[in-house]
Amino acid sequence: MWKRLCGALVCLCLTVSLLPAVRAAGPEVAAPSAILMDAATGQVLYEKNSHERLRPASVTKVMTLLLVMEALDEGRLSWEQTVTASAAAAAKGGSQVYLEEGEQMTMDEMLKSVVVSSANDCATALAEAVAGSEAAFVERMNERAVELGMEDTHFVNCTGLDDEPEAETHLTSAYDIAVMSRELLQHEKIKEYTTIWMDTVRNGQFGLSNTNKLIRFYQGATGLKTGYTSSAGHCLSASAERDGLELIAVVLNCKSSTERFESAKALLDYGFANYALVTPQVPEDLGTVPVVLGTVDTITPVLETPQPILLDKGLQTQVETTVELAESVEAPVEQGQKLGTLTVTAGGQVVATVPIVAPERVERLTWWQMTVEILRGMWVTF
Repeated sequence: MWKRLCGALVCLCLTVSLLPAVRAAGPEVAAPSAILMDAATGQVLYEKNSHERLRPASVTKVMTLLLVMEALDEGRLSWEQTVTASAAAAAKGGSQVYLEEGEQMTMDEMLKSVVVSSANDCATALAEAVAGSEAAFVERMNERAVELGMEDTHFVNCTGLDDEPEAETHLTSAYDIAVMSRELLQHEKIKEYTTIWMDTVRNGQFGLSNTNKLIRFYQGATGLKTGYTSSAGHCLSASAERDGLELIAVVLNCKSSTERFESAKALLDYGFANYALVTPQVPEDLGTVPVVLGTVDTITPVLETPQPILLDKGLQTQVETTVELAESVEAPVEQGQKLGTLTVTAGGQVVATVPIVAPERVERLTWWQMTVEILRGMWVTF
């Protein structure tokens, strides 16, 4: 204890750092604007004019669906409730299920209609259920975009229709769409809808067919949303998962439906062929750190929740980890305080650093406790 009171403190200031995965040569993509993003880490694997501000058409509904899912999670909407179509919702054009004013649908059927058939009337009805009006909902859409760091985005409606006032200012980018798509995919239940190929609503009286043809024809496809208007061109946010790796491919302003699907497939194929998601192996015993002036002599640190690491597939078998700990730490020690770092390398390069932290708080000795300890040390010395 006497040595502990006089020990030197060495502080290691460490932060999580994920370095970009080494990139293979990019794919040939016809889409004028495109991006490929890893859903787990948010790393960009390929981009082409990804911050160009363009009209997204019905891919807008990714944000609409995100806000609906968040309202359901927070209890502001219920899975058991029915949603009533207003006159404004029933009047929406474009893709629709032809809601009548006053018609009611379950939450399940409303969501199914939006996701599978891109129903503008149902999207508007859901927006009104969340915020009271489409205008209030759009305000929240823009607020959420700011929260997510979507700097290229401005929404004016919840559908992506081009024939509404100020539609020319309804703009976003491939990058921003990937960001909000990644956020939507955090809600696993949405995949129950985005993976539907064909279904019905109204007791089987109205058929739905998914506008995203990748759901049927691309291995591992999990979603997400198509869009088309004459001004926006053919657009798509496509997600797919294989062997634990989930990717998001966004293409905008394509000349044809075929071009958008082929461009998205090329991006996804490129990602799955060249990258893998790896979780580092953590040593069972991270060691202990002496605590100076603490109510305990040592503390056993733990690893802060490690993030998966995206690597070139060729580096999967070359992953190594090393642990560095502080020589000591002075009390009080806060729960979660950094005490060291786990460094992950692959192919001789550092690919990630993960903090090693205190699992609990350690109180500092009071003056009386320190006096007692000093006297005990002196007594032992004599």
